[in-house]
Amino acid sequence: MSQHRTTYEVPATVESLDQVQDRFGAWWDGIGIDDVRLRFGLETALAEIAANIVEHTRRTDQEAGRRYTVELDVTDRELVAVLSDNGLPADVDLAAVTMADVDEESGRGLALAIAALDRLEHRHEGGRNVWTLACTR
Repeated sequence: MSQHRTTYEVPATVESLDQVQDRFGAWWDGIGIDDVRLRFGLETALAEIAANIVEHTRRTDQEAGRRYTVELDVTDRELVAVLSDNGLPADVDLAAVTMADVDEESGRGLALAIAALDRLEHRHEGGRNVWTLACTR
């Protein structure tokens, strides 16, 4: 575990999205990396995946009390965010993701995350959806 690792849990609600971004900003300010490209890529993808977790919970899994965990870390090679939620399994095929048409109201989140990152992974394990987001340093 690096000295810059932070983990926090938030409810799977729209209101949590501001908290996720605020906590990311505070973490970023403390890691000592001055690379706008890296920050923009990871922050954009983090916001998109967090929004997808919230939307998936709202649409398909309306059980109260759903939460997700955000873990942010820095390694010698990568900046990494891992998001995991206790919602229903998400059926995701990242290889099939495409950008939504300009006239569509949604469907851009995963495509934006993929474009912003060097690595995006999804798996379901231990009753949790786990998303790994990484930007190479």
